[in-house]
Amino acid sequence: MLATRGPHGALRQSLTRWARTSPEPLVLLIDEIDALVGDSLLSVLRQLRAGYDMRPGGFPQSVVLCGVRDVRDYRIHSSSANTVVTGGSAFNVKAKSLRLGDFCREEVWALLGQHTAETGQAFSEQGTEAVWTQTRGQPWLVNALAYETCFEGGADRSRRVEEADVMDAREVLILRRDTHLDQLADKLQEERVRRVVEPLLAGRSDADYSTRDLEYVQDLGLIAEDLPVRVANPIYAEVVPRELTWAPQTKLVQDPAWYVSESGELALEKLLGAFQEFFREHSEHWVERFQYKEAGPQLLLQAFLQRIVNSGGRIEREYGLGRGRTDLLVLWPQGGGGTQRCVVECKVLHKGLERTVSEGVEQTAGYMDRCGAEAGHLIVFDRRDGRRWDDKVFRRERRSQDGTRVQVWGM
Repeated sequence: MLATRGPHGALRQSLTRWARTSPEPLVLLIDEIDALVGDSLLSVLRQLRAGYDMRPGGFPQSVVLCGVRDVRDYRIHSSSANTVVTGGSAFNVKAKSLRLGDFCREEVWALLGQHTAETGQAFSEQGTEAVWTQTRGQPWLVNALAYETCFEGGADRSRRVEEADVMDAREVLILRRDTHLDQLADKLQEERVRRVVEPLLAGRSDADYSTRDLEYVQDLGLIAEDLPVRVANPIYAEVVPRELTWAPQTKLVQDPAWYVSESGELALEKLLGAFQEFFREHSEHWVERFQYKEAGPQLLLQAFLQRIVNSGGRIEREYGLGRGRTDLLVLWPQGGGGTQRCVVECKVLHKGLERTVSEGVEQTAGYMDRCGAEAGHLIVFDRRDGRRWDDKVFRRERRSQDGTRVQVWGM
């Protein structure tokens, strides 16, 4: 077969022989189609197109391509032609694009209820709500998180699944980087994705991306389909900065033991003081290492914090287009089952120092109240050209209008 058709005709020939020997029309489903790249993907698409007019006797009646991207969004680099070929031109017999939608809250609860009915293992109300909150109904995440919780980490059917079990499973999924999350992380390297995601991380409101860019990232499932523009769910919101800061984390020399007191508390003020010193000495060099340079200071801080908190705690992150800030909640376990909760908020100086600090203190205090945090820190990055470090670096204590104490760090 290869001798007569060659490597770029073998698939078409195989499908033709199969169709001609089948008593019924064929429907072909090809999963993970966009795992193919370059000339291999181009060859497959062109062979499928070439067999289109032979249906149904000499070719499958219908072909379904399953992947994380619409075929219209393929950008295929052909090594043989030394050019970029778009998916639409390589495969112009597409009939329809369908996207598997997310589960709604009621469907997530129903799915977990089916597990309880079949196995007897119940989810607490908080545990069920945690699955919904962390995944926002993304089908793969819902199933992966529930499976990790119930089968990998919770085989004891006599005990309920609690919120803590779900959060532990969430961390396992993120660290394990299963194929779905690994593919998502890989998409962050694409320029179309960077144009949408970078302003989210930086908190900008003047994002420079096109409608097609936004539609593409929404089709990937990375960005929520409704407004405001934001990352689709908390797990993705955690994967994005972790992926972008993984390499810097591995190169930081800070030892977590330096920032944990004898009583087991995280010495966050000491940690932020060390970061302030590190940022002054190394920021220009380190920020240039990031592909997302505009969000470089925020990412460098998160890499620094993650390097320490990985040894036992957790960081929850909130960021989005036009927020003007990135909110971080550092959670650190304490003896007796308690949790140390500290807010770290990042802002880039745009409106003058006093106004930026005043707004930031109120926002930090509000976030502290919402999270029940006992400490709050506001970090102000001054990226204006020509400024001396002695003028940018400071530490002050400020109080919000309701009296909440906030530590302010200038960098």
